[in-house]
Amino acid sequence: MGPSSKQSAYLTGPIRRTMIRTAFAMLAGTIAMSGYNIADTYFVGKLPGQTPLAAIGFTFPIIMLLGCVFRGLATGILTTCAQAIGAGKHSRASNLALSGMMLMLLMSITISTLGILFGRPILESLGAEGATLEEAKKYMDIWFYGYLSASLGATAGDMLIAIGESKLAAIGMFGALFTNVILDPMWIFGFGPIPAMGIQGAAIATVLAQIAGMIYCFTILHRRGIIRFEMLPWRVIQKAWVLVVRFGIPAILGMLMIPVGSYVLTRITAEFGDAAVGASQAAMKLETIAFMFPMSFGISLTPMISQNFGAKQYDRIRQCVRFAWGFAFFFLLFMGAVFFFCANTMVEIFTPDTDPEIKRLMVLYLHIVPWSFWAIEVHRFCGFSFMGCGHPKFSAFLNFYRVVLLLIPCSLLALFFFREEGLACVLWARLIADSLAAISAFLLANHMLHKLGR
Repeated sequence: MGPSSKQSAYLTGPIRRTMIRTAFAMLAGTIAMSGYNIADTYFVGKLPGQTPLAAIGFTFPIIMLLGCVFRGLATGILTTCAQAIGAGKHSRASNLALSGMMLMLLMSITISTLGILFGRPILESLGAEGATLEEAKKYMDIWFYGYLSASLGATAGDMLIAIGESKLAAIGMFGALFTNVILDPMWIFGFGPIPAMGIQGAAIATVLAQIAGMIYCFTILHRRGIIRFEMLPWRVIQKAWVLVVRFGIPAILGMLMIPVGSYVLTRITAEFGDAAVGASQAAMKLETIAFMFPMSFGISLTPMISQNFGAKQYDRIRQCVRFAWGFAFFFLLFMGAVFFFCANTMVEIFTPDTDPEIKRLMVLYLHIVPWSFWAIEVHRFCGFSFMGCGHPKFSAFLNFYRVVLLLIPCSLLALFFFREEGLACVLWARLIADSLAAISAFLLANHMLHKLGR
């Protein structure tokens, strides 16, 4: 198995051009990542009554949580394989990929089984009841069966990015989303011999689309020689699992901080009433516009750092990370200014019929939080730097530090001392916490990069 031309671009190509080209290639894939939920919500929303859409809402936290689990383990597989490829150990990379997929398979089967057995009490703990509970259970029963295809498909897509095939990965992601959009109405409302299955049909369409994406990605990886369908000695598998888990567990723990922080902030925001919660949730959806391209840019960062770390090209890593920091800072500072000055217009365009109080609070949110956009992404890129350079625990610590040691305490202190200021006090606390987290992460990561190879 030899490196492709795109693999060589990670190691020898112009850094800025390679990263920007990869970001544009992954833009469609980034959109596709959140497209499944959007498509399901859109078509399920056309079913009569409020129950189906409410049921879908109860499934999102579970899907997000379990997505963090397989995404974290996939990060461990991606990072170790990319380091092996960068070191020119292609047989080792293939062994890591196959062993990692086997570990993902076992983990997915375990989670699927537990989900099917305990799905009802989990949904009840979220507050689902009656007809809504039954509909949500129908969706999740099928989704749990498809967890295997979701986890393996996403991991295979990450592997394509790791070897430099970002365009093919984006095609696979977007193709799976397109398949989901085509299948959703057929299985939800019925088409020809397919009976109308309502919310169950949405789950079936999602699973079928994910299976199609998984087959596509595995086919490419097999043709590239990354995945070889053969038996490996147990000692090889065991050694690979230890290495993958060393990176995967910290990545999982770090990613789990995102829903934990979101949950706590929502509870704190709820102290200011339903309008504050609704405004914050709606404004956060608008935030995704600002982060769309930086997220695509960041997708190439871990494999690029990892390959160059394996190749011991430390100066190239320093150039790569510092360019990423500069891009995140200036691009998102600009986007923050755009959100600040266009807040009223954006709220009117995206939520024209919303309650006036929610609109007012959305504008307040967009006048404060966007100034921390740069900090969120610089912090995230610092985590990628530690992960790619073989320090997964530091990567996880940065997320823990931001959420548990800064974001939650600052928000609680703001609520306790400045409640009279309303929602603004929590929003300012978030801005301060994110800025402090980014500055701290930058200093730590810059110190780590300075010591590389010395």
